[in-house]
Amino acid sequence: MWVYIWTDGYNLYYAGRRHCGRGKPGWRWLDIRSLAKVLVAEQSALWPEATVERVVYCTARMDGESNPGGALDQDIYISALLDHGAVDHVEFGAYIRKLVTRPLATSNSRRRPVLVQPGWPIMVHDGGQPVVTATFMASVATWEEKGSDVNVASHLLVDVLDNVVDAAVVISNDSDLRWPVQEARRRVPVGTVNPGSGYTAGALSGAPDAGVGGHWWRSLAAGDFTDHQMPHDVGRLAKPSGW
Repeated sequence: MWVYIWTDGYNLYYAGRRHCGRGKPGWRWLDIRSLAKVLVAEQSALWPEATVERVVYCTARMDGESNPGGALDQDIYISALLDHGAVDHVEFGAYIRKLVTRPLATSNSRRRPVLVQPGWPIMVHDGGQPVVTATFMASVATWEEKGSDVNVASHLLVDVLDNVVDAAVVISNDSDLRWPVQEARRRVPVGTVNPGSGYTAGALSGAPDAGVGGHWWRSLAAGDFTDHQMPHDVGRLAKPSGW
């Protein structure tokens, strides 16, 4: 059974940061093929004699002007993934920066936005009278990755429709992948891997026997990141400091 792996790089990265800690080392230098092999091997009863034949990594290059250190580290990581054979192909989306204007808000206990209203010592006055329902607006610079989910979906469907895979694994919890994953399940067994520790997006859930059947779901934990690290040195490339 030939298995292809499609990975949403940013979805995986931010999940790893939540699991392991933004400033903690030991998880960023992730060997995606090593992780994928273990995930597939766990399903040996469902997918007998399955082998990971191809790993596709979808990401976007960071903005080197606004974050030169991060962009350099990312370039090193992507090169190491290819040189080490941890992925077979990297598909790039876009990384855009823009200015957005939004109401100023904080988050409540459920991480939902709550608009900030005037309060002492910052008050808004109109004709000398306080306006307690005034809305504060803020313009901020934002950097946003675009295209990784589309690239995952495109590679998944092209490879499945070309009949080059016997089974598929999608590493992402992006609900925008609902339709392509659903269509893939009609044709091949699909493993859906939620990089985070929360619930798998409802749009990516389903029944094990849907379509051709043989589907499975898995969420990652901190150990899945720390247990699958590439060697410190990959050829002439060295793991960035703090990774």
